[in-house]
Amino acid sequence: MKISFIGSGNVAWHLSQALENIGHSVEEVYSRNPKHAEALTKLLYNASAHHSLDFRDSAAQIFFLCVSDDAISEVIKHLTLPLDAILIHTSGSKSLHEMDEMLRVYSDIPIKTGVFYPVQTFSKVFHVNFSTIPICIESDNESVENLLITLGQELSDITYAVNSEERKVLHVAAVFACNFTNHLLGIAQELMEENDLEFDLLKPLIHETVRKALDSKNIFNVQTGPAVRDDQKIINQHLLFLKQLPDYQHIYRALSEGISHQKNK
Repeated sequence: MKISFIGSGNVAWHLSQALENIGHSVEEVYSRNPKHAEALTKLLYNASAHHSLDFRDSAAQIFFLCVSDDAISEVIKHLTLPLDAILIHTSGSKSLHEMDEMLRVYSDIPIKTGVFYPVQTFSKVFHVNFSTIPICIESDNESVENLLITLGQELSDITYAVNSEERKVLHVAAVFACNFTNHLLGIAQELMEENDLEFDLLKPLIHETVRKALDSKNIFNVQTGPAVRDDQKIINQHLLFLKQLPDYQHIYRALSEGISHQKNK
């Protein structure tokens, strides 16, 4: 299948290569920064950097829209696709209906649409194994839905049909599970290194915390630490230590209160 990518960020970077590795052909890559598009095409077999949002002469059948949620509207406003094109976005939070409404306003031809949302964190410098990544798909068009299911199953062992409301919940949960967790680990690393301690000292603790959580039916039940014990003496000592770091002190206090409230439900 012939595919083009609009956007050259982390998702496009990994997804385009993964699709080529299972036999599909990436025709074009568009990016607001042409150098980014060219950098990605160098990793693909025969793709070219596309320098505008006018794709009316493209041979591609599917166009993956891999841009930030804030950029989707502006891209669609200037996007021209060929007849019978299918436009697929990869966002966790943007509803299918929102994209359809934008296309009704800005497109001169009817465009079939869908969602192909890989539930994973992507960074260009880290390899990901798509076979282990859940792929959540959605479309109001049965033929597009079937096509996306097929694509998902070619890439991954885990493919789900998930509607926009369900995907919104999934995305919020993913932010807690991934983004906030990473931020907290970053705080821990900073505290250690700024006090001449090796972050490696915490790695066995981090591994065991994640292992125990993933092996538990109710993750709240394996919570440990001063907040779940209501050890106010230790909590106050920690808050005093963080006095010169008010942002971190605020996070510590809010999370401690959250743990305490959860325990007392």
